[in-house]
Amino acid sequence: MTDPSPITLIIADDHPVVRHGLRSIFESSPDFAVLGEAADGAEAVDLVTRLDPDVVLMDLRMPGVGGVEAIKELTLRTARTRILVLTTYDTDSDTVAAIEAGATGYLLKDTPRDDLFDAARAAAQGRTVLSPAIAARLVSRMRSPGNDTLSARERDVLRLVARGASNREIAATLFISEATVKSHLTHIYGKLRAKDRAAAVATAYDRGILG
Repeated sequence: MTDPSPITLIIADDHPVVRHGLRSIFESSPDFAVLGEAADGAEAVDLVTRLDPDVVLMDLRMPGVGGVEAIKELTLRTARTRILVLTTYDTDSDTVAAIEAGATGYLLKDTPRDDLFDAARAAAQGRTVLSPAIAARLVSRMRSPGNDTLSARERDVLRLVARGASNREIAATLFISEATVKSHLTHIYGKLRAKDRAAAVATAYDRGILG
């Protein structure tokens, strides 16, 4: 019998030391082959498109194109590659944004080596992988009455909406684009099951999201 082909990987992280460390970890096992490294999301998308790896280890916060944007782009391109987020950030907004964008798994960078190997194998098979801390928080979030909880930025947007601010005024106040404001509003409407700005504000006050 021939040995199975190794799981192919791309490592996307803006810190060279982190990329080198991850490459060394995975290359210590014959089960994996690192095809390349990317320093930002745009480079990750390019490498995945060209090299078609089984798994890409994706950091979230990188200069230029970040991890979530890269995940969205790869999802739009219906790439075969599974995306395993590996980051130091474990906030609900980061976690949900990455999973909603199409990530197969979400791990923290302090994950032990053997667990990292297991996660990469699981991701390559299309199985969802979450670090224990992330999984526990998500389960708690889904079980709580406020399972439609808005992110901090979404609450910022909604507070300004409640004050009667236009999309342009909200964008200027929060230093974001009007397109981003519209995107936040879409998410707010979906989470609060509201059809418009007034309904969203009323629901938020009713649920105690806005005090």
